[in-house]
Amino acid sequence: MIGLDCLFGKKLVPLAIFGLAFVLFPFCGPVTQISKQESLPLVPKSGQKIAVFAEGCFWCSEHIFESIPGVIDVVSGYAGGHTENPTYESVNTETTGHAESVYIVYDPTKISYAELCRIFFLSHDPTTKDRQGPDIGSSYRSILFYADEEEFKIANTIKKEIQTQNIWNGTIVTEFQKLKHFYKAEGYHQDFIKNNPSQSYVLAVSIPRFKEFQNRYNEFKTRKTVP
Repeated sequence: MIGLDCLFGKKLVPLAIFGLAFVLFPFCGPVTQISKQESLPLVPKSGQKIAVFAEGCFWCSEHIFESIPGVIDVVSGYAGGHTENPTYESVNTETTGHAESVYIVYDPTKISYAELCRIFFLSHDPTTKDRQGPDIGSSYRSILFYADEEEFKIANTIKKEIQTQNIWNGTIVTEFQKLKHFYKAEGYHQDFIKNNPSQSYVLAVSIPRFKEFQNRYNEFKTRKTVP
C-alpha cells in the first residue's frame, strides 16, 4: 500500500484507535523506492564488534543506540526475513519476513554485548508481539540477533534478568534468531531523527520513547550493579 502505509505509527492503523491520525501525522517518507539494498558485512573490523536488534521503528532504535558510550556507529536496515535485497516498500507489505532493525558497531573494551542486550530489552516493550507502540505489523516485532552460541547464552541470561525484574507487564516474546543477513535501509532513513528533528512522528513518538528509555535505564542502573 503505497503512501497510506506511512501515516501515524509509520503504518496505517485503525482510525478508531488513533482518531485524527490522518490529519495530525503526515507521511514519514517516500515508500516507492525500488532499488535493491546493500547487504552489510557480518564480520567486524579489528577491535570492533557488531550487534543487531529489531525493536520497532528503526528511527527510534538508531537514536537510542547512538547515545550509548562505546557505540561507534548505528545503521538502520532490515533483518530476519526470507527474501534478498528488501526495500522499505517491500518490507511494508509484511510479506518478506524482515523487521526494521539496527546494525550496531561497538568497541567491546568500552561496552559489552551483555550491556547492549540490557539496553535492547529496556529500550522497547519486548512483551508486545508484532507491535511497538503505535507501529503495528510483523516488521515491528522484537528480535534479538546473535552471531554464535556465546552471544545466544549471554542474550538468554539478560532476558531472564530483565524478566525477573518485572520491568514490563507480561511475558517477553522477543524472538532469538541467528544473524544471517543485514540489509542497509535507504539513505533517507539513516540518521532520520538528527536530520528531521521537527518531523511529526519524531516529535510524537521517537523523542518521548527516547526520554522514557533514559529514565528507565537510569532507574535500572541505580537498583542494580551492572558489570
